[in-house]
Parts: sequence; C-alpha cells; structure tokens
Amino acid sequence: MTVSEARPGARTARLPRDERRAQLLQAAQEVFVANGYHGAAMDEIAETARVSKPVLYQHFPSKRELFLALLESHLSVLTDMLLGAIDSTSDNKLRVQAVMRAYFEFMAGDDQAHRLVFESGLTNDEEVSDRLETFNRTFADAVARVIAEDTKLPLLEAQLLGRGLAGMAQVSARYWLETDGKLDLDVASDLIYRLAWRGISRFPKES
Repeated sequence: MTVSEARPGARTARLPRDERRAQLLQAAQEVFVANGYHGAAMDEIAETARVSKPVLYQHFPSKRELFLALLESHLSVLTDMLLGAIDSTSDNKLRVQAVMRAYFEFMAGDDQAHRLVFESGLTNDEEVSDRLETFNRTFADAVARVIAEDTKLPLLEAQLLGRGLAGMAQVSARYWLETDGKLDLDVASDLIYRLAWRGISRFPKES
C-alpha cells in the first residue's frame, strides 16, 4: 500500500527519524510525479504522507530541499546501476550492452524517477544542475577510462566519447519511453548497444 493509499483519518504512528524521512520522500515523490515541481505543494505532500505540516518542515525546510533530497537519491541509484554495469565484466562489448540496459531499466522504473531527474524543469537551478553535472561526469569518466585503456586514445578524447555515449543512452531511453511499450525494452536497449559498440569498437588500438 502506498503512502497515499493509507486509511483516511488514520493517525500517523511515531516513527524513527530515518523511517519518517523515507515516508516523506515517498509522499513527495508521488506528488512531484503527479503535479510536477512547480505544481506540487507542501500542504499536499503533508496530506499524502498523513503528517502535519510542522512534522514535514522538521525534516525538510522547503519544497526545494525535498526535491534535492529526492534528486540525490535517484542519481545515486542510477550511478550505482551504471557503474555496476561497467564493473560487471571485463569484456568491453558486454560492458556497453550492460550499461545501455541499465539506463533503460532505470527509465522504465515504476516510480518514474526519471521524471524527477530529467524532466523537473529545474535545470537552470544551480544546485540541480551541479548535481546533474556531477552524475554525468562520474558516469562519463568511468566510461572514458575503459575507452582510453582499450583504444589508447588520449584521456580527453576518451572523455568526449564517454559523454557522447552517455548522451546516446539518455536521449534514446527517454524517447523509448514515449513509445508506450510498443518496443520491448530488450529490443530497444540492444539496438542502442549495437549502435554504440559498432562505433566505439572501430577506434584503433595502439600497435
């Protein structure tokens, strides 16, 4: 049962701080996904969580703080998924395949976390853009190290390719969502993996 499905009028039990924080983040997730950042209200988040506004403000002083906490959490999950894919094998072809699938799986998540990460409308917010850049740099640099080792390209060139691969994964996975299930996840991620691998694998190694 989700937070918003709790029995109307039910009193909220006293929870440990970490559990309460998780409950509030889940409620905020529901409201942000349903209404967008600008359409979300702290009143509605408190109501969805079945807590008073003072309790909500004890944990998160503002709607922005709530959003940033959710963004951090989702970016951490996505980063772990992508780095885990890179570390899952020493075969670079399989690495590219695993990375693409991880990106598509994140986008397909039932919690619609991708909407908060990539569609919040807050990309001009300095703290939001800083967090997104940290994520993009971490992922691209991890890919670049593998590319540089395999192709013997200079690190700066490999980093550019890493950014390109990251952009390909993100844009294609977001577009795939718009097909509303008309294209199977395995088929879609495999198409992008093959496109990416055929490009990267052609870079010559140092003789």
